[in-house]
Amino acid sequence: MLQNNVKPHYSQPERKLFREIIDRYLPYWPLFLLLVTLCIVGAAVYLRYAIPVYESTATLLIKDEKKGLDDSKVLESLNLFGSKKIVENEIEIIRSRTLAKEVVRNLHLYAPVKEEGRFVDRSAYVKSPIIIEAPVPDSMKEANKVYFSYDPVKKLVQINGKVYLVNRWVVTDYGRLKFKPNPLYEAPKEPRQLYFSLLNVKFVANGLLNNLKVSPASKLATVIDLSIRDEIPRRAEDILNELMDSYNRAAINDKNELAKNTLNFVDERLSKVMQELDTAESRIQNYKTEQGIVDMSEQGKQFLENVGLNDQKVSEMNVQLAVLDQVEKYVNSKDNKAGIVPSTLGVNDPSLSTMLDKLYESEIEYERLRKTTAENNPILVSLNNEIEKIKPNIRELIGNQRKNLLAGLNNLNTTSNKYSSVLRTMPQKERELLVISRQQSIKNNIYTFLLQKKEETMLSYSSTVSDSRLIDHGESTLLPVSPKTKLIYLGAILLAIAMGIGIVALRQGLNHTIDLRSDIEAVTTVPIIGELVADNTKSEIVVADGRRNYVAEQFRQLRTSLGYLGINNRKKKIAVTSSVAGEGKSFVSANLAISLALTGKKVVVLELDLRKPKISSVFEVTHEFGMTNYLIGDKEPDEIIRRTAVNPNLFIIPSGPIPPNPSELILNGKIQEMLDYLDRIFDVIILDTSPVSPVTDAYILSEFCDATLYVVRHGVTPRNYIEQLDENNKVRVLKNLAIVFNGVPIRGLGKNGYGYGYVHAYGHGGRKNGKSNGKSTITDKAVRIYHKVFSGGKD
Repeated sequence: MLQNNVKPHYSQPERKLFREIIDRYLPYWPLFLLLVTLCIVGAAVYLRYAIPVYESTATLLIKDEKKGLDDSKVLESLNLFGSKKIVENEIEIIRSRTLAKEVVRNLHLYAPVKEEGRFVDRSAYVKSPIIIEAPVPDSMKEANKVYFSYDPVKKLVQINGKVYLVNRWVVTDYGRLKFKPNPLYEAPKEPRQLYFSLLNVKFVANGLLNNLKVSPASKLATVIDLSIRDEIPRRAEDILNELMDSYNRAAINDKNELAKNTLNFVDERLSKVMQELDTAESRIQNYKTEQGIVDMSEQGKQFLENVGLNDQKVSEMNVQLAVLDQVEKYVNSKDNKAGIVPSTLGVNDPSLSTMLDKLYESEIEYERLRKTTAENNPILVSLNNEIEKIKPNIRELIGNQRKNLLAGLNNLNTTSNKYSSVLRTMPQKERELLVISRQQSIKNNIYTFLLQKKEETMLSYSSTVSDSRLIDHGESTLLPVSPKTKLIYLGAILLAIAMGIGIVALRQGLNHTIDLRSDIEAVTTVPIIGELVADNTKSEIVVADGRRNYVAEQFRQLRTSLGYLGINNRKKKIAVTSSVAGEGKSFVSANLAISLALTGKKVVVLELDLRKPKISSVFEVTHEFGMTNYLIGDKEPDEIIRRTAVNPNLFIIPSGPIPPNPSELILNGKIQEMLDYLDRIFDVIILDTSPVSPVTDAYILSEFCDATLYVVRHGVTPRNYIEQLDENNKVRVLKNLAIVFNGVPIRGLGKNGYGYGYVHAYGHGGRKNGKSNGKSTITDKAVRIYHKVFSGGKD
C-alpha cells in the first residue's frame, strides 16, 4: 500500500528543480516570444540610431633616472632637477582638472559644432568648415544651438542674418568670438544644417575626465596607459595628444621654477658686486693720478697675488654662508611656495643637496595634487608628513655646514692678518695702493664666480627636458567599441526573459490557486498518484476502446497506479472527491470507470453527490429514481442499477431526486448494505461524492471505502484547501488518500508533450491512431530528449 508520506522519486534534485522551472514558465512561451520579439526590435532600432563610439589609446613613459646635461658637474651644484616620479601621483596629475581645462581651451572643445539629424545630432568635429574661439573661454557667455552657414568662397560666416569675417575677432550676439578655418575639415557627402554651442569650460572638462582612463601599464614599470572614448576617432586622438603635451609643458615649467629663482639670486648679487667693483676700480685710478704712481713694485705685485688667492677663498665662503642663510630662511618660512626652493650655489655638501632635492620633489607634488584633490587625501597627507620630516634634517645639515665654513673662514682671516703685517713694512704710497687694489681684486673674483654660475644656470634653463617621454601617440580603433551589437541583442533577450519571468511571477504571486505539481508537494505530504492534462474537447468522456490520446493514456496509467493504493479483488471501493465544485471530480470518476471497464472488470459508479449530481448526465442516464429512492426505502438495489451505453461492463446508480437532507440520508445505515450487495456483484465500486469543503458527505462515505482519490485542478483548486489536508488531519479521515492532478496545461510549443514527466505521442503530431506517419520532427526529438533526461523515460 502506498503510504501518505511517499513522494515521487527523483534520482537527481537538480533535474527536478530544472524541470519545475520549465513547468512553471513554459506554458507562457507566447508571452516570452512576444517580449523577446519586441525587445529585439527595440534593440535593432537603438542600434540603427545609436552613435558609434571609438576608443583611442596612448602610452607615456615616466623616466626614473637622470639623463642629459643634468648629470654634468657643471649643473650638479645647482641641484635643479629631481627626476624620480611616483607613478600614482603622475596619474593624479594627468587626471587633474587643471590639465583637462587646458586641453578644452587649446582644442576649442568648449565650442563644439554639430550637424543636425532627423533623430540624433552628431558631432561635426571634422565636418565643420570652421572652429570657434573665445578670447576668455572661462568667462564667456554660454549659448545653445547657434545655427550658422559658411560661404567658402567669400569666407563669411552667417548667424541670424548677420555676416562675419573669418580669422578676425568679431562681436556677435553671443560675445566676442573668432571664426577660424578648420584644418581638419572633410567635406561631407550630404551636407546638413550645422550649429555650435558655447559651453562652460569646467563642465566640458568634467565630461572629458569621466571618459578618460589613466592606469599603470604594470606594477613594475613606470609606463602609463591612457585611453578615452569618443564618437569622433580624430578628436579622441587629439585629446590624448594635447593632454600629454600639456602634462609635459607643466612638468617643464615646474622644473624651471628653481632655475628662475637661482637666476634672480645671481643677478641680484651681480648687480651689487658690479657696483662695488666699479667703485674699487675708480679709487685705484684716482689714487694713481693723485700720487703720480704708474705701477707698483715687484714686491707689491707678489704680495697682491698671494693675498688675492686668500681673499678669493674668503669671498667664496661668504657667498656659501649667504646661500645657507637663504636656504635656512626658506626652510623656516611657514608660507613658502612649492617649487621655489633656493639653490645650494657653491655649497659642496651632497647630503644637503639630496635633502633639498627631496624637499623640492615633495613640495612640487604636494602643490600639484592640492589643486585637484581634497586636503584629507591620503597622498596629500603622506606628502605633508614627508615635508615636515625633511625640514629638521635640512636645518641640522645647514648648521653643520655653517660651522665648517666659519672654522675655515677663521683660518683664512688669520692668514689675512699675516699679510696685513707684511703690508705695514712697505712704503706708505705702495701700501695704500695695495689695499685699494686688494679690494678691487676681491670684487673682481666674486664677479667672475657669479658670472660663471649665471651662464651655467642659463644653460640648464635652456636645456630643460621633461621627465616623461611619449611612447605611443593617440591612436583610435578602426571599429567602434560601443555599442556592442552582440551584447545589445543578448541584453535585449535577457531583458525580455527577465520581464517575462517578472510578469509570470507577479501573476502567480497574485494567484492563490494550485498551478504546478510542486505547489502541491510544497504544502502537503499526500502523494500524487496521477496527472491529467487539460483536454480541450467538450466531451466529458475521453476514454474509449481504441482511442489513444494523452488523457486516455493517462487514465490508463492512473488505472495501473491504483494497485499502489491496494485496490484489488478484495479491496475494490474507491471514493472520488475534491475541494470545491468544478475541479473535474465527476470527469475523473466517469473516465476512470470506463478505463477499468475496458479491462473486462465489472464496474459500477455510485452518484453520491446528492446535492449537485452530474455523472448520470455524462453517461446520458436519467436520474428520476436512484440512490435517494433507495436510501428512503422506496427502491431495492437491483432496481436502481443502470447499464451504460458506453461499455457493457460499466454500470451506474444515479442519484435520483435531490433530497433536502443528503447527509442524514447517508448516515441512515443503508449505504453499508448497498455496498455489501454491490461488493458481491461488481469488481470495482466507484463513489462519486460531494466536494469536501462545503459539506461532510465525502468524509462519511470515505469510511466505507478502501481508497480516496482527491481531485486537484490546475488554476481552480485554492491553495489553502490543500494546506488544510495536513493541518486538519483530513489525511487520516479520508482513508488511503491520494491526489489526482487534473487540468495540467501542456508544457511545450506543440502537442507532443507536457512538463510533468509523462511525454508520449498518441494521436497527435507525428502519430495518428497509434501509428507512426514515418516522420520525426524536431519537436518530437526535443520531446523525447526532455522525457529521457528529466522524466527518466525512454525514447
